[in-house]
Amino acid sequence: MAKKSAKSAKSARGAKSAKSAKSARGAGRTGAAKKTAARKSTKSAKSTRGGSSSRGAGSKSAKSARSGRSGSGRRPNAAFMAPVTPSSALAEVIGAQPMPRTEITKRLWAYIKKNNLQDQKNRRMIKADAALKPVFGGKNQVNMFEMTSLVNKQLS
Repeated sequence: MAKKSAKSAKSARGAKSAKSAKSARGAGRTGAAKKTAARKSTKSAKSTRGGSSSRGAGSKSAKSARSGRSGSGRRPNAAFMAPVTPSSALAEVIGAQPMPRTEITKRLWAYIKKNNLQDQKNRRMIKADAALKPVFGGKNQVNMFEMTSLVNKQLS
């Protein structure tokens, strides 16, 4: 009997060491954990090669190299940069000359902040003063998201 118990103790120790060796290699992981570990090792390998972890980034840089443009900034959308003429009501606030929509938005927000027209408790709400009331369709207060649609109606 003593031989049997010594043998079983030895095999139990062997099983423990085999188990620790498996966990050290990552064989004890579940399928999802294995995929995550594989993905991480692939990303780290790409970063050491100088590649990017996002898809399609290589072709994007190749396109910019082909076009001969310097700088990596985005090109603005032509529709936003086309000059539009503000209505007379909006012209009182931002000026009468034609300008891009982006500039109109900047000037409108500058006017709102300069005159402290944002509601102090709910910053999404814009209060209308005498100049903005015709732009906002006669409303005393509008949501900042509603404001953009109301301003678009004032452009031609």
